[in-house]
Amino acid sequence: MISIQNDQQTIRVTVGGEVSLADYREFEDALLHALKFEGTLNLVIDLRDMLGYSVDVAWEDLKFSHQHRYEFNRIAIITDSQWLSWSALFYRLFVDADIRTFEDADMAESWLAEAQDQ
Repeated sequence: MISIQNDQQTIRVTVGGEVSLADYREFEDALLHALKFEGTLNLVIDLRDMLGYSVDVAWEDLKFSHQHRYEFNRIAIITDSQWLSWSALFYRLFVDADIRTFEDADMAESWLAEAQDQ
């Protein structure tokens, strides 16, 4: 399950349970719509309740990230999983954005607010 909120150039995503390809495509559609009408985006992705995802979701994510590598400013990933924190480093190869991981949602939001104040 994916919950998506769009707030003026910031997309907030909360992921829970197992992520299906249909869930991921819903996320892609929301991003594409926002990119079309708002331009470069910031993302907040809360993965604390995610249980897992399939290989086809991972592959789709890599393809989408590569195709839209220059269309994101900051990406805040909220997780308490060390493995997901390490995988965020891997995504820096595919996206030209400042990517950081946080264990606390308030810290992630503060970091994004810094970019908007500049």
